Amino acid sequence: MPIKKQATVLIVDDTPENIKILTALLKNDYKTKIATNGVDALNIAKIYPLPDLILLDIMMPHMDGYEVCSKLKSNPQTADIPIIFITAKTSISDEEKGFECGAVDYIFKPVSPPILLARVKTHMNLQQTKALLKSENYSLHGSLQEQKLHKETLEDVAMIAMGALAESRDPETGNHIFRTQYYVKALAIQLKDHPKFRNFLTEEMIGLLFKTAPLHDIGKVGIPDDILLKPGRLTEAEFEVMKQHPSFGYQALQRAMDQSSHKELFLEVACDIAYGHHEKWDGSGYPQALVGDDIPIPARLMALADVFDALISERVYKPAFDFETTDQLILDGKGTHFDPDIVEAYCQIKHVFLEIYDEYRD
Repeated sequence: MPIKKQATVLIVDDTPENIKILTALLKNDYKTKIATNGVDALNIAKIYPLPDLILLDIMMPHMDGYEVCSKLKSNPQTADIPIIFITAKTSISDEEKGFECGAVDYIFKPVSPPILLARVKTHMNLQQTKALLKSENYSLHGSLQEQKLHKETLEDVAMIAMGALAESRDPETGNHIFRTQYYVKALAIQLKDHPKFRNFLTEEMIGLLFKTAPLHDIGKVGIPDDILLKPGRLTEAEFEVMKQHPSFGYQALQRAMDQSSHKELFLEVACDIAYGHHEKWDGSGYPQALVGDDIPIPARLMALADVFDALISERVYKPAFDFETTDQLILDGKGTHFDPDIVEAYCQIKHVFLEIYDEYRD
């Protein structure tokens, strides 16, 4: 979804040099408003047209960013404006406090220009999607089929935007969400007539799997940057933090389900994928240590798709493996990491996986 022309970003920081840097980064794509303290920020945020997004420093005199954020979120006039904290406070507790106040993201100083621009763009897109969903009022006189198609289109937009939010936390993953979408779809189509899967993999379910696959890593929005973007192997303690992202994703999607007045199957599938894609067939995965068929089918499909793409792609912690190495590692995981029947399906469509990788190569 393209960002509307000249959306406005309110920059709140008491250091002129920081304001200068942020303004320079944003000037080509956005209008900017400036506030150098919390009181001014609260006043400017209420001036129409309201800012589309706020970049907020934490350490300011008289009123810190946490208080500013809380006041903005408690005012119905400004509550819906997304707030990104930009700060030198890098502890996990500081970041948690920021999210508790109502911020949508947290960026550490010194600012990385690509990360800042990616996250601003993503949250602008999400904000437009939310506004569109909120404003939709299906006509009682419209056909049920038209309403269904329109609802599905809005769901598709929301899924892609939310998936892009997770990916913007880790820009090096590139087109990962698109590739894994198509890997999962290819596996599901290959397995749809298999006795073990045919009752589950209906045409509707295959469509839902494709739609919700981009949300598999949505929980990464809760992982601190210094762990998520670390250019090397994580320590044991860091990996324990990283292993929380399936739970974070599940909790976020579960909250969306709880707020829905109807049972939404696409959210249930998204929960299965987000929560279970790091489970392993032999029970050695996380966070639930599920074994075999206790792992939901959507999670089993995503597990193979996600690992294949991580192996064959470059990451901050590893070079890209060639296809032969990637293929062998997938085969080695049969019956331990992966459902053996899903590995067999993969073996029948390896060429499709390569075609998808080439088409959506970073």
